[in-house]
Amino acid sequence: QVQLVESGGGLVQAGGSLRLSCAASGIILKINDMGWYRQAPGKQRELVAGITNDGRTNYADSVKGRFTISRAEKTVYLQMDSLKPEDTAVYYCNLKTPYATSWGQGTQVTISP
Repeated sequence: QVQLVESGGGLVQAGGSLRLSCAASGIILKINDMGWYRQAPGKQRELVAGITNDGRTNYADSVKGRFTISRAEKTVYLQMDSLKPEDTAVYYCNLKTPYATSWGQGTQVTISP
């Protein structure tokens, strides 16, 4: 069973930065993609950024140029700069293998004006 443990959320002022980390553990034979999603109150969960096994990345338009996703082995990172109040949400790590999709427990990110 795959476990994803996220860290790095918190409260920062607008314009600040945060770095999220997500470490995967368990029996993982092959990773297809890893990524970050977020869900704000009253809204649907949305993709923030993803990274494929060969390093290709994609970003939501709202975060392009401000967020950077990276990966080292079974850990995925999300560097978030120039944060805005609208980035406030619970951020979830996601891992896809050929067989299943796993989610982390979520980490709260709150940006004050």
